[in-house]
Amino acid sequence: MQLNPYVFFNGQCEAAFAFYQRCLGGKITAMSKFAGSPAEKTVPPEWTGKILHARLEVGAWIVMGSDPPPGHYQTPAGMSLSLLLTDYEQAEKIFHALAENGTIRMPFQKPFWSKGYGQLIDQFQVPWMINVD
Repeated sequence: MQLNPYVFFNGQCEAAFAFYQRCLGGKITAMSKFAGSPAEKTVPPEWTGKILHARLEVGAWIVMGSDPPPGHYQTPAGMSLSLLLTDYEQAEKIFHALAENGTIRMPFQKPFWSKGYGQLIDQFQVPWMINVD
């Protein structure tokens, strides 16, 4: 069994996945648009270029996402994507990369429970926690 996050975006899924690929490494292994799919009929014409399904693989980690039809998107709340790393410098680098044009909720620092930790909301309104084990 594998538990993977599935993140919804407000029409920015393609840009978000390109951003995450740049920040985290890995590879986008799926990027399907509404256009040309059976779901094309369920969205307005201006939405057919948006993402029906995307998949990013970073090592053994997978995150998936899409742009729900207009009126169905909700800003993420009550959750965060959590990255656990073993290297402080790499974690700090990823933290600052993800924070680009976002909001830092807790600066990356060395709290009592971890070698490094920080919280942010990225430019796509997705909350993140970066932790060094």
